[in-house]
Amino acid sequence: MKNSEIADVLDGIADVLEFEGDNVFKINAYRKVARRIREIPEDIEQLYQSGQLSKIPGIGKNIAEHIEEYLKTGSISKYRELLSRVPSTFVEMMKIPNLGPKTLKLLYEHFKIQTIEDLKNVLEKPEAINLPGMGEKKIQNIKNGIQLYLTKRTHQRISLGIALPVVDEIVKYMKQVCKDISPCGSLRRMKETIGDIDILCTADNKDKVVKRFISYPGVQSIIAEGETKSSIIVKDHMLQIDLRVVEPESYGAALQYFTGSKEHNIKLRTIAKEKGLKISEYGVFKGEDRIAGKSEEEIYKIFGMPLIPPELREDRGEIEAAIAGKLPHIIKYDDVKGDFHIHTNYSDGISTIEEIVKKAIEMGYQFIGLCDHSQTSKFAGGLNVERLRERNKEIDRIARKYPQIKIFKAAEVDILGNGEMDYPDEILAELDFVIGSIHQGFKKNVTERMIKAMENRYVDIIGHPTGRLISSREGYEVDIDKVIEYAAKTGTALEINAYYDRLDLNDVNAMKAKEKNVMIAIGTDAHNIKMMEYMTLGVAVARRAWLEKSRLLNCYDWKKMPVKRNK
Repeated sequence: MKNSEIADVLDGIADVLEFEGDNVFKINAYRKVARRIREIPEDIEQLYQSGQLSKIPGIGKNIAEHIEEYLKTGSISKYRELLSRVPSTFVEMMKIPNLGPKTLKLLYEHFKIQTIEDLKNVLEKPEAINLPGMGEKKIQNIKNGIQLYLTKRTHQRISLGIALPVVDEIVKYMKQVCKDISPCGSLRRMKETIGDIDILCTADNKDKVVKRFISYPGVQSIIAEGETKSSIIVKDHMLQIDLRVVEPESYGAALQYFTGSKEHNIKLRTIAKEKGLKISEYGVFKGEDRIAGKSEEEIYKIFGMPLIPPELREDRGEIEAAIAGKLPHIIKYDDVKGDFHIHTNYSDGISTIEEIVKKAIEMGYQFIGLCDHSQTSKFAGGLNVERLRERNKEIDRIARKYPQIKIFKAAEVDILGNGEMDYPDEILAELDFVIGSIHQGFKKNVTERMIKAMENRYVDIIGHPTGRLISSREGYEVDIDKVIEYAAKTGTALEINAYYDRLDLNDVNAMKAKEKNVMIAIGTDAHNIKMMEYMTLGVAVARRAWLEKSRLLNCYDWKKMPVKRNK
């Protein structure tokens, strides 16, 4: 799929146009279409070939021609022309969080910067602080953005939401020739970003396994082809995937070892040493005798523990809890009965209400929450009161057609600059539940605004509470500990937003919420039906946070949900 490639180019066009001070509506049009293209589940090339590009909202004649040109030639002449008018290094510099094309232009005009190093030097100059719209706080935010950008570029970690589908497809493809097979490392622990991608397997015929692996249809290039380890680059996001083939008697030990984490394994080795044993990727040994290794269950059993779920293996007390018989019964991936946060085509979603309902039924859900944006979020097609009521009437009509599922009339309502909600209380009262979210003013009294929102009896959930985007934004200036404290006080739930670039609350903050007895609601923030499958990522965060079913609203029967309005 070339969706991401085309979206990147359209965003690049918008960046340069903004740098040049072009028409804001034209800039926003490019950005909106880029976001839509990233979100659609279909292959844009197939949509083009079948004459359905118009299915993507916002694609006019001009942008359609750009897409056609890219699909035919691999580039867009408009973008090449724009790039010729700015320094070549600006393409990368415009990816720096907190900088932005307008600020970059300001610094370029005053200091003629050309590189990131120039930018870092200029930010130390007193003259930079006094430029229009700058100031000490803005300077510090840009410095933080540079650090974040350079760190990500150096470590080159991959989002879980990008890596997981690719690896799942390869594992499915390889099962034909493998006895046992599983991903390892941070991916198996379901961390939000992934370093190396390793797959472990056993097989009767190693040559057959290797040949099938390097013949995977998505292979871009073969890096290594060996009897026990092979490596490929796949076309999807140019990811490197390593396959290790091990002996069946060592599979469990190797799976435990290569899953990690490093800290978890060190703790396990220490326990082994105290017992006069040795543990490695080949098994658990007493002297020269291997006494365990075929399965992970027998590895942990040797040390007096039940199997510790991979998501918990971070040396956060899981080994001590396992030895004491106090491991929590964490939520399972199939425990979820519904999704609290889905956008329809009434606001900025692509899918219709009926399409969403059909997908939810297919996923085995008992309920869904349709949470279109409120009126202030004009950039996201926010609904005025009349349009909201029109949507609710359609929900009633669809609900009569599909009585086997509860369709909540909900909304993602903006928390305004003064902490008030974007709809008056009499409108909020018409909804089944409300997600209160901040979409602007990320540095303006965020904590206080969230607290005021939580004091409103109709606000049931706080959406994406820290506002971070893993790939590009640190998030709001918010005291999350204080937000958690007030959520507990007011009975407001906090969201784990399952969109792969948010995963917000993260596992650490979700664990803090658990300790304060705060309820959690997982929402995919889906803008099309394919995105509803991100629920897996949200459940992974909950599992990493040691959350049990009793703390997750998604696991309750919709009639018995312990929500704020029922108290």
